[in-house]
Amino acid sequence: MNNTSLDFVENFMEKNKDYLENIDYSLKSEIKNFSKYSLTKPVSYALASGKRIRPLILLISCDALGGSKSNVYPCAVAVELLHTESIIHDDIIDQDVHRRGKDAFHVKYGYNTSILTADFVFGLILNISSKYNDKFISKCISDAALKMCEGEWSELKIDPEIYQMNWNEYISIISNKTATLFETSAKLGAYLAKGNNNEIEALSNFGLNLGIAYQIQDDILDIKDKHKIVTALSIDGQDVISHLSSMSQNYAELAKNELSILEDSKYKDLLVELTEFTIIRPY
Repeated sequence: MNNTSLDFVENFMEKNKDYLENIDYSLKSEIKNFSKYSLTKPVSYALASGKRIRPLILLISCDALGGSKSNVYPCAVAVELLHTESIIHDDIIDQDVHRRGKDAFHVKYGYNTSILTADFVFGLILNISSKYNDKFISKCISDAALKMCEGEWSELKIDPEIYQMNWNEYISIISNKTATLFETSAKLGAYLAKGNNNEIEALSNFGLNLGIAYQIQDDILDIKDKHKIVTALSIDGQDVISHLSSMSQNYAELAKNELSILEDSKYKDLLVELTEFTIIRPY
């Protein structure tokens, strides 16, 4: 990463410092409400050091439409918890031993505790959803969980050593596994801001395309890992890394285009910068 890109990443994180601090405070407060349960300690370990991209999308999307902050943070916590639950399982399935610069959850706590903790996290998500008493919110979170499982299952069936995957298969998998929670985060942010149907749809599409670009960038960084499904990707007559880089840029542009529905504001600018962060981040 060159100095210009590094400066951009650092500047972006600084601009969002208040959001990120509030997200972490909300996460800790929510977990504290369940401190009588033994599994809150491992949950805290799983939550530590995350980038908080998904709740950040939700919060900025809400602000971009002039929404109130009074009821938005619990929902932001819920999407981060759903992401956390997914990576506990994902690290087991992929046999990854490190996550965020430390031992993966299953390495730290073992497989049995990992399964129970992921179940416990689902309980926390259900508790948060019940506070809203809103079917739209509950359904969005439920749909995201179902699609993420479908994406993980589709990936699990691919053995990169014996199977060549085409581009459409690849996009389908990462759309479900990763991008659906980006989509849900932006959708919920727009909904909580009381956006109209067109605004909710546009922000949803923004999140979906952003999530695809994000996962493609992840896969570029992981391309040397023979266990990752991206190594099964076959692009006729093209270098895979070059194609991935080009498509990451394309999906980031598609995400930006959806933001034309928003009035100009510092929050719209932050969403634009988020798409740029997605494709130049070093991790």
